[in-house]
Amino acid sequence: MQPRRVKFDSEVLNESVLPNQLFQFVNCSVLRSDGLKKEHIWVRNGRILDERTVFFEEKRMADVQVDCSGLILSPGFIDVQLNGGFGIDFSTYNSNDDEYKAGLESVAKQLLSHGVTSFTPTVITSSPDTYHKVLPLLKRSEASAKGAGILGAHLEGPFICANKRGCHPEQLVITSFGSNPSETIENVYGSTENIAIVTIAPELEGAQTAIEYLVSKGTTVSVGHSSAKLGPGEMAVMSGARMITHLFNAMQSYHHRDPGLIGLLTSSKVSSDHPLYYGIISDGIHTHDSALRIAYHTHADGLVLVTDAIAALGMADGVHRLGTQTIHVKGLEAKLDGTDTTAGSVASMPYCIRHLMKATGCSIEFALHSATHKPATLLGITGEKGTLDVGSLADFVLIDENVDVKATFCSGTRVFLLN
Repeated sequence: MQPRRVKFDSEVLNESVLPNQLFQFVNCSVLRSDGLKKEHIWVRNGRILDERTVFFEEKRMADVQVDCSGLILSPGFIDVQLNGGFGIDFSTYNSNDDEYKAGLESVAKQLLSHGVTSFTPTVITSSPDTYHKVLPLLKRSEASAKGAGILGAHLEGPFICANKRGCHPEQLVITSFGSNPSETIENVYGSTENIAIVTIAPELEGAQTAIEYLVSKGTTVSVGHSSAKLGPGEMAVMSGARMITHLFNAMQSYHHRDPGLIGLLTSSKVSSDHPLYYGIISDGIHTHDSALRIAYHTHADGLVLVTDAIAALGMADGVHRLGTQTIHVKGLEAKLDGTDTTAGSVASMPYCIRHLMKATGCSIEFALHSATHKPATLLGITGEKGTLDVGSLADFVLIDENVDVKATFCSGTRVFLLN
């Protein structure tokens, strides 16, 4: 029996997927580790299959063959630093759990139009009371028609350097882990259960012990919002830190006698045993194109695209919130009220991917890997997400060469279609 052949934008794909129904995605350029390949993707029960198994063992054809119209088929984008969007701020808890969860779900749903299928809701420096209320609500979830999946929270603070706090509220910054870092962490956050990433300044008292404790709990530690010299940064890497938060922003400027955290990009302490990734905001505002080129040519393997988007993402210019702070947005610029301090981004992930290619001249394959495979590798989830390997969840996006999102699929089900 011949497969039913449909276009990726066919209404047929709005129908419910039956158990064990076999889909074959054809006429597409598939993103692999070694580039874009003219291949097919086979999906059943939400997972990517080995086509050799289908042909030689099952000896069957697809139930539905999906024509992708020559588009690029990439893993869904993963954003590991997203403060909010579409009018919702993850650091703000107004009245009750249901209202907060409704806002979280609204953002997750609308991210599908950006090709983002997984993200870490990011909470900036906040009070312990806020963490205790918000963190239990940021539970991990899989991507679906309801929205992008949650990978756990990214807590950007409060253990940061006051002088490098950026737009974080100074009165809530904590500049020491005290004599018992694990107890301090539990008291401030309430629990580490739903935490994926914590950003801390490695020069703080007790920071190295805190890093070791967080890593032992399965948390990815990122260094940032810091005035640290290179030494504390290298100690953090040796203690288990794996990331730098928004490279170049909110950290000591590079100096040839002590390059600070930026120097980690070429540190001898970074190795296969102690790898290092760094988030970078490629919006043309946070990071000059020259700095993007420096990072790309210095340590390309560690480059992870993040948006650092705030509630103003997808919204009109005007006044917006970031935690307890007031932010003024005009175009792509977001500024802390009464200052010239940049306060997050309003750029989407496709925009950041496009800008990285424009600024550095990198290939579309590299830029896409920086928004898919590398953040997944950072979080240790490549068995499930960030690739199109056999066994992975079928979370993927169809884009054109300009990285315009045409359709998004979660577990093989189409969840967004550009009208």
